[in-house]
Amino acid sequence: MHIERLIKMANDISDFFNAETDKDVAAEGVKNHILMAWEPRMRTAIITYHRENGGEGLTDLAKAAIAQLK
Repeated sequence: MHIERLIKMANDISDFFNAETDKDVAAEGVKNHILMAWEPRMRTAIITYHRENGGEGLTDLAKAAIAQLK
């Protein structure tokens, strides 16, 4: 899967959880969704991308969630 697609998916998930006023709770929701719904190769790819590129293109909420996956 291309990283652009993973970025879009992570941002879509973060958009859903962004309605939560407590952003720590929202980031936890994004993280848990990625853990439960994404296969390991997808998680590894987005974590590597975040580490190597600073998460460019990801929402702040998606960045916070992916940082917790490290």
